[in-house]
Amino acid sequence: MAGLAPAQTLYNAVCADPSAPLAVSVIGPGGCGKSALLAALRQAYLAAGVSVVGTGAVPVELKPSSDVAMLVDDAHQLDGPGLDRLRRLARSGEVRLVVAYRPWPRKPELDELEDAVGGHHPPVLLDRLDRRGIQIRCAARLGGGLPASVVDLLCEQTGGVPMLIDWVVDSLQTFGRLDGDCLELPSDVVDRVRHGLDRLAPQLRALLLAVGLGAAPDSEILAEVLVVDPAVVADLLSMAQSAGLLLTDGRVIPLVRRAIVAVAAPGTRRVVARLVLAAHLKRGRPVLGLAHQLVDAGARGSDLTAVFEAAGDAAMSEPSGSGAAAQAAQLYAQAVAAGADPASLAPRRAEASALAGDLDKALRLADQALSDPSCPDLGKAANVAGAVLAQRGLLARSAEVYRWVGPARMGSAAPLAALALLGTGSLAEAREVLAASDGDRPPTLVAGAESLMAAGVLESVLGSPMAAATTALSTLTRAAALLEAGGPAALLPDTPAALAAIVALHCGELDVAVSVLERALASGAGGLFARARHQLLLAWTAMIRGDISLARRWLARTVPDSGALEPREELFAAALAVGLARRESDIPTLQTAWAAAREAIVRHPADLFALLPLGELAVAAARLRDFDRVAPHLEQARILLDRLGDPPLWAAPLHWYAMHAAMLRGQPSAAEPHAAALVHAAKNNHYAAVLAAAGRAWMQVLAGQFDPTEVETAARGLQTIGQANDGSRLVGQAAIRTTDRKAMVALLGCARALQATGPGAASAVLDGAPDDSPEPVAASRPAAAPSVAPMLSSREREVAELILTGLTYRQIGERLFISAKTVEHHVARMRQRLDVTSRDELFAQLRMLVGAIGE
Repeated sequence: MAGLAPAQTLYNAVCADPSAPLAVSVIGPGGCGKSALLAALRQAYLAAGVSVVGTGAVPVELKPSSDVAMLVDDAHQLDGPGLDRLRRLARSGEVRLVVAYRPWPRKPELDELEDAVGGHHPPVLLDRLDRRGIQIRCAARLGGGLPASVVDLLCEQTGGVPMLIDWVVDSLQTFGRLDGDCLELPSDVVDRVRHGLDRLAPQLRALLLAVGLGAAPDSEILAEVLVVDPAVVADLLSMAQSAGLLLTDGRVIPLVRRAIVAVAAPGTRRVVARLVLAAHLKRGRPVLGLAHQLVDAGARGSDLTAVFEAAGDAAMSEPSGSGAAAQAAQLYAQAVAAGADPASLAPRRAEASALAGDLDKALRLADQALSDPSCPDLGKAANVAGAVLAQRGLLARSAEVYRWVGPARMGSAAPLAALALLGTGSLAEAREVLAASDGDRPPTLVAGAESLMAAGVLESVLGSPMAAATTALSTLTRAAALLEAGGPAALLPDTPAALAAIVALHCGELDVAVSVLERALASGAGGLFARARHQLLLAWTAMIRGDISLARRWLARTVPDSGALEPREELFAAALAVGLARRESDIPTLQTAWAAAREAIVRHPADLFALLPLGELAVAAARLRDFDRVAPHLEQARILLDRLGDPPLWAAPLHWYAMHAAMLRGQPSAAEPHAAALVHAAKNNHYAAVLAAAGRAWMQVLAGQFDPTEVETAARGLQTIGQANDGSRLVGQAAIRTTDRKAMVALLGCARALQATGPGAASAVLDGAPDDSPEPVAASRPAAAPSVAPMLSSREREVAELILTGLTYRQIGERLFISAKTVEHHVARMRQRLDVTSRDELFAQLRMLVGAIGE
């Protein structure tokens, strides 16, 4: 009786006063302790000298007696006369009568008996045990507590039925498996339950099998499966519930289900499961679990494939991102296993796999669909292939896929096709695709975002130089807002937030870039792979602003657990590593980063949306005297821009980078065409005008003929477009070349001011990241103003660069073929020229000057 509080209460009352009159009903499902309670009461009465009759048998006619107790079990099985005799006995008053029965079947005579007995004592109601009751019962049975895992097993498998709990615990104890390790139901317990089920009526066993195989405990459904009247089913359900075989919600207790399913022949299980599936489909009830069971059992058929396809489509419509997509991919795979045509399902499987993050599988499935011209959904397959190829840096191949599919079969993917075509320089084709699809798009959020993406990029290329940036940014930010509301489940070659940020970076609107990217990250727009894209662009924005610490933290967050990025993101990450090392004048780190970048650039052909990393790598390659590696890629970019009409918004930053690369190579003549291109674009483009002024200042500084005031003005102009760091380098370069001490002091002061107060100085801290990374020395410790002519000799510049890499005087001497003493002499002269006394001040000045030299 452990855990059965009402039973214990009655037992304790009888033990306290066995001679007291007692008339009480004990009601509960099978296995819940009624018989155990009667057995305990029998022992209590016998110990007190009271005779006991009627236990387990039809009672005989008895008169009330002070030395007799009548204990009747399974009273629900008695006939009417037998129940009437008990009722009369209960009403006689001086009697000890305990009647136990199940809640079903209900007979009028049993109701009258319950009323008669209830006048003396409230009924004792026994039921299944909750978790606490199970713990109490097991502790009493074993003399100690059980591990939580064993209690979990009992709760899950027995439904709290005391009899089943006892069977499982006894078996686990017999086999010494109560320690909680590798718990599973012992086979002998299942055999014991199966033996009990064999004694049930055939109809009741059939009902348990149907419900155990997934049939809803519904009279109409089970009537169709069992081919009986619904009223009969209602009685069978009541019988099963009363026997303690069902949970309160009508499902079969798991232990009982395992036994009833195991005893049925495989063929019988498949037939019943098919009947259950058909009945559920007919009434619109859930059928996915049934379909899984049938497929696992080897069943095939169009009814099963339809179930899995519908479930997969429903999962794809959920706005829950990669989790729902992974589920959809599994469901479509189950549909194929159930007999669906693999070719017809390939596009949907490809889309689900891509959204779930399995790009290799997505590409294989899309390729399978594209290789079958009769595939009914070539547009979807093309969109999957196009998006995945774009993420892998193969935008030209993505455009080829869309070309092959053609506008007629492209469907709603036309704007995405236009993006790929624009990104590879095919302007006329992009316009034709968009014109052909005009008005043929569903009015959904994602479709709207796709259309605005294509329109925004087209405006950035074709718009008037004065308004292109503003119009394109407005259109792309609206597209990003639509995608945020549409949820993450959208497969795109790029996100509107990323495109908006790239356009913003091309025109100096860094605040816009940060805003749209942070919103996209917060909403999860674009799904799993877009996160790394957005983080890298935030890192790029921070780097351009000169916030090296923030850029490094964003970059560190970008690398996934697998350690591998897709080629497009790998190119940006590699260019970031190179750019950060270059800006810190960290030559060893720059050389290491360049080695990785060489591989990244080989895997990513030039396209419109990768001009920024290409330009950064060109400057680094020039500084490391390895420019030939990027020259072909720059030529590809030039040809691409020519095909698009050399749009100023896209061309200006690349000209800026190319001009720097030419200057670092010591080829002013190669820099002149790029400077001229910036001047030409400056007529109608503010961003290009700022770069043109800065480019002109650079050229004059390198020629040694410059006006310090014009240089400072150009540098502050760079600050207005978010490039205070480049402005600081420009005036730093001028400072080391002027022979005018007053001008030198002013220029170095401007350089420090730009680094300390530029737009990046107050940039937002990375959400959730520690803000303890050291700032660059030049930004955190302003150097003292030099008091003598700052011109460093060429040898002193070489020594300065090597000092900043951490080499000792001896190592520097070995590199330059001079003595360590001579190196020390050069350092002393630099201290004197820069008017510094401490090592930190010297390094602060040298970092600024060498950084400028590096440009």
